[in-house]
Amino acid sequence: MQWPGVVALMAIESACIPLPSEIIMPLAGWILIKNQPLPISFNLIAGILGAVGCTIGSLGAYWVGAKGGRPFLNKYGKFVLITSHDLGRADQWFQKNGDWAIFITRLMPVIRSFISLPAGIAKMRMGKFLIYTFAGSFIWCTALSLGGYFLGQNWENIRTVMRPFDPVVIAIVVILIGFYIYRHIKHSRKQKNPDSPTDQC
Repeated sequence: MQWPGVVALMAIESACIPLPSEIIMPLAGWILIKNQPLPISFNLIAGILGAVGCTIGSLGAYWVGAKGGRPFLNKYGKFVLITSHDLGRADQWFQKNGDWAIFITRLMPVIRSFISLPAGIAKMRMGKFLIYTFAGSFIWCTALSLGGYFLGQNWENIRTVMRPFDPVVIAIVVILIGFYIYRHIKHSRKQKNPDSPTDQC
């Protein structure tokens, strides 16, 4: 693997394709920096290049969401419990909270590969999307590269250590989706039966 490979692989990882960055970046820290040998400061270069790749891949996923996701959901969203009202609320939420949401999710395994698509569907402001995507990705990539640099041939241990967190993140996402479906159904029933004592959502 060479430096262009780091950019390309991280672009793929951030384009809704779950290629583990926990493998890519530690491998870069070990092979491209420690084995050269290059100064530890080169991990910052690895972080920058990894973040560039993440931003490129994320931009592609954002574009797909912005151009194709919204028309698709406007037409077929009702079949998966997504209404135009839901899309409007998503737009407002991303405009208000998208900055920290994009930044934080870039520091999380699994979900970091997919967050760009809903950001595009909600049409989050492009400038802020790119800034926070790069910032969060830079921290993530630099930390993983440093891990590979210090662990050397044992760089695979990073993935071993982080793997237990994957089910936790997935479980959180599933719970949030379940809560959304529950609220959606509850709200629909409330609209059909306005005299029902059911609490408003």
